Amino acid sequence: MEQLKAKARKAGLWNLFLPGVSGISVLEYAYMAEEMGRSPIASEVFNCSAPDTGNMEVLHMYGNEEQKKTWLEPLLNAKIRSCFGMTEPQVASSDATNMECTMKRVGNEYVINGRKWWSSGAGDPRCKLIILMTRAGDMKSRHSSHSMIIVPMETPGITKIRPLSVYGSEDPPHGHLELKFENVRVPASNLILGEGRGFEIAQGRLGPGRIHHCMRLIGLAERSLGLLCDRAFQRKAFKKRLIEMDVIQHKIAECRISIDQARLLVLKAAHTIDVRGVKAARQQVQYKKPYS
Repeated sequence: MEQLKAKARKAGLWNLFLPGVSGISVLEYAYMAEEMGRSPIASEVFNCSAPDTGNMEVLHMYGNEEQKKTWLEPLLNAKIRSCFGMTEPQVASSDATNMECTMKRVGNEYVINGRKWWSSGAGDPRCKLIILMTRAGDMKSRHSSHSMIIVPMETPGITKIRPLSVYGSEDPPHGHLELKFENVRVPASNLILGEGRGFEIAQGRLGPGRIHHCMRLIGLAERSLGLLCDRAFQRKAFKKRLIEMDVIQHKIAECRISIDQARLLVLKAAHTIDVRGVKAARQQVQYKKPYS
C-alpha cells in the first residue's frame, strides 16, 4: 500500500477530493470516486478514503491555523488516520438533535462525557484523532446547541468498547467502534469554529461527503453488474445460458437503469455544489440518500 501511495503522490494523484488543494471540482472528482469505488483499496492509495476525507474537509474549511498544522497537515500527508463521532447508541441518531454526549467548559479545557458508535476507522492503529460532535452551545436552540471538537485518541478516559459488525464482518483493522468518553479532558483550543456551530460544520461536511460515498458505491455497483453479466453468460441451466432467460435479462436491465439513475442524480448534486454552493444543493443532496 505504501508503495502505491508513493507512486500516486509522485504522479500528482493525491488528495484529489479537496478542491482547495487539488484544484479539481466536486463534479470532476465524482467521476474519479466512481472509478475508485471499483476497488476496495483504491481510495486509500490516493489518500481519498473516508472518514479522513470528510475530516480533512472540516479542518480545511473551519479549522484554525494551529489545528491545521497539528492535524490537517499529517492527514494530507497520510501520516495518520482519523475517525468521526456522531451516532449514539441510546438515541435515534437519524435526528441528530437527540444527541446526548456533552462537553462542558472547565477553565481552559472541555470535559466530555457520553457514548458514540459506528465510529468508522476508530479501530485502525493509525487513527490519532476523532472529530466529535457533542452538545455544547445555546441549549435553548435546537440547531445551535451542538459543537465539534478534536479529541486525540490517546486522551485518558476514552474506552474502545467493541467493534460493530456489518453483514457479519468487523472490517478489521479499520473497524466501526463503539466508544465511551468518561471525563475526557481536551484543550479548549481544540474546539472547531466555536460553540453551537456543529450543525453548520456538519452540513458543510456532509454535502461533498455524500457525493464521494455515493459515487464510490456506484463504481462498486458497476463492477458487480459486470460480474453478474459474466456469470450469466457462463452459467447454464435447463440446457441454455442464464443470459438467454427472459427473467435474467429483465433483472440485468433493472440494474442498468437503477445505476444510471443514481449516477445522474449524484452528478447533478455535484454540479449544483460547484455552481451554487453546498447550501443551495441541499435538496439534491437529500435525493441521494437512498443511494448512500
